[in-house]
Amino acid sequence: MAFTRRKTLTQWLPLIALAAACGVSGAQAQDHYPSKPIRVIVPYPAGGGTDTIARLIGVQLSQRWGQPVVVENKPGASGILGNDIVAKAPGDGYTVLMGITAVVQIPALYKKVPYKLGDLAPVSQIAKSADLLMVPRSTGVTTLQQFVDKAKAAPGTLNFGSYGNATSSHMNGERFKQKAGIDITHIPYQGSGPEMAALLGGQVTLAFVDATAAYPHIKSDKVNILAITGAQRHPALPQVPTMTEAGYPGLEANGWFGMFLPASTPKAIVDKLGTEVAAIVKTPELNKRLTEMGLIPVGSLPDEFKAQIDKDAVHWKGVAEAAKISMD
Repeated sequence: MAFTRRKTLTQWLPLIALAAACGVSGAQAQDHYPSKPIRVIVPYPAGGGTDTIARLIGVQLSQRWGQPVVVENKPGASGILGNDIVAKAPGDGYTVLMGITAVVQIPALYKKVPYKLGDLAPVSQIAKSADLLMVPRSTGVTTLQQFVDKAKAAPGTLNFGSYGNATSSHMNGERFKQKAGIDITHIPYQGSGPEMAALLGGQVTLAFVDATAAYPHIKSDKVNILAITGAQRHPALPQVPTMTEAGYPGLEANGWFGMFLPASTPKAIVDKLGTEVAAIVKTPELNKRLTEMGLIPVGSLPDEFKAQIDKDAVHWKGVAEAAKISMD
């Protein structure tokens, strides 16, 4: 019996040593992180909400950690290009993704994606967002029902703009088409900035515009706001009804902005970055800036963000199936 006990202990020693080494390695990784510049990948063009938030967070991180934080815009393929860069980056904490809800929507829409959702580790949900349904004032449309009536009177002649394929605006638009029973053409743009410019220029007849891009123009004499997605009215636009209130339920989910790291990143580093970003979001300065952008500040920790990701993945898959949306 004594021999058996000694043998069992001997068998366990390598595993115990490995566990201890991993613990030390994780602690050391956290202690020495960051020790060089961090790059934040934005999978959309400069000027949009994602880019703006990345730069706001980047400035604060740089000041707190004493390391440069460089924002790199990598637009393309509806955000897939930038997402893929981070998913395949070394898991050392120095390549970060500033993503949007499309991170979980893309797998529900595209048949072939070069990475899996599980290749990205959630760091922090920075803020919640919503889409404003806006039309050029020159259309003469002032209510959502007027737009629906106009679209039904001339099938296939009107369109709606989104800030990219496989984004909340795209999926909300397709869901709206289905609910309203109208035939309007989808026109995707490379980000909310270009989409808003197209709306102001009268190049689209309706646009689902992210609150960050729409907010500076909510009092413009060039656009009319018909409704808003999400479960509640916007604090700055109490007169604008939700889609449900306007008669078209099913668009109650909020979009979001959030940070990710490669899934291979040690948990110690994920937690350290997540804790820092959450603290930055909760500062009066960032909280005020995000609110002024038309957003609802969150600042969640990695585990909290992971729970939201899991919930949203199920929701948006259901939306894609219900609206019969599929991308090549």
